[in-house]
Amino acid sequence: MSSGSPLVSTDRSITESRRLVERASKVIPEATQTGSKRPTQFVQGVSPTHIVRGEGSRLWDADGNEYVDCNAALGPILLGHNYPAVTDAVKAQLDDGTMFSMEHPLHVEVAELFTEVVPCAEMVRFAKSGNDVTALAAKVARASTDRDVVATQGYHGWPDVWMGNKPGLNAGVPDVVGEYTEEFAYNDIESVERIFEAHPDDVAAIVTTPVNLEMPEDGFLEELRELADREGALLVFDEVLTGFRFALGGAQEYFGVTPDLACFAKGMANGYPISALAGKREYMEVLSRGDFFYSMTYAGEAASLAATKASITVQREENVHDHIFTVGETLINGYNELAAELDLGDVTQAKGLPPRFVVQFTDDEGNHDQLVRSLFMQEAHKRGVLYTGGHIPTYSHTDEDVEWILDAYHEALEIVGDALENDDVAYRLEGEPVGATLRQRTGEND
Repeated sequence: MSSGSPLVSTDRSITESRRLVERASKVIPEATQTGSKRPTQFVQGVSPTHIVRGEGSRLWDADGNEYVDCNAALGPILLGHNYPAVTDAVKAQLDDGTMFSMEHPLHVEVAELFTEVVPCAEMVRFAKSGNDVTALAAKVARASTDRDVVATQGYHGWPDVWMGNKPGLNAGVPDVVGEYTEEFAYNDIESVERIFEAHPDDVAAIVTTPVNLEMPEDGFLEELRELADREGALLVFDEVLTGFRFALGGAQEYFGVTPDLACFAKGMANGYPISALAGKREYMEVLSRGDFFYSMTYAGEAASLAATKASITVQREENVHDHIFTVGETLINGYNELAAELDLGDVTQAKGLPPRFVVQFTDDEGNHDQLVRSLFMQEAHKRGVLYTGGHIPTYSHTDEDVEWILDAYHEALEIVGDALENDDVAYRLEGEPVGATLRQRTGEND
């Protein structure tokens, strides 16, 4: 499914990327539309900043340099860039139009597909981004229970309900909003119980990412399910990243725990903009109440619905998830073996589960070492691997891609090891080092 070996040159030109950043800085705040794509998230002056084309597992930047993609556009690419079945479905729909004055039949067809493959899905509403449906889930939970407090863990986007209680990130959000959002720790059921104790009969929902970089400990998700049932709260899984990636039915299928509501976005349509709130009928029907309002013009846009239908169909007919797990497991094990071989196991490791893991760098105190990470990123990019930290394998990644990535990482780690030994990491950087990411600032990981 790949296009062949990347065109490698360790002195690649990124002249056009630099020009685009300069132009963007004059008309776009932070020169980006997405926080994780800011120029400061890469080695400025060395890393590419603008991608113009994707095919399978490969990307081409504005200067024509080719890369093996490791981050799947932050998660939306499940099958591979420009995957034929999805592209063909979208092209066919474009000939008929994308927006109409009434619903398109795909609206019904895709909702029915959801109810067939997602365990919690008895009814479905569509939107355009993960932010839309995570905020909607909180609203539905509050309306369903007539309670105010949301117990939450993980990153759920920028809406007020999720940012109101985060000092340093809550500008523009009234203080009172944050008073109704309480954080708990993953794999710590006691921290969840304390929220219920502090807010008796006023916790509307437990909202969690079902899996983070670590596995849920034995019984944790089951305990959340039991606690929600006992206390009359809704259990909500944020499956924006895990949905359609860990299994066709999401992490809830993979771990065998069914929430009341679940949020989907990335992975739904292989890169096309769409999201969904799915859940049990008794809660989803709250959206039909006269005192509840949710509406969005673009939620029924037909091209993205066509892409979703095609993507789900491919997953039902082919071994998509087995392949993704195999690729991810090979990369995790291969990277950690390289780090150990080069005596860098205390400096760097691949951490997480095969469908989504990170390659991290830490200093002697266990903190993120952005300087060393920047040197590694610089060398990986120069060798045709688009490393950003997070790794999200796709169905289009091949054995050749895996070999290419690990070979590039081997060379990059050798340079990192030599730089650490000679204490000249900063000297070897050819551009500005990477700045902190949003998720590092909020206690999460890329």
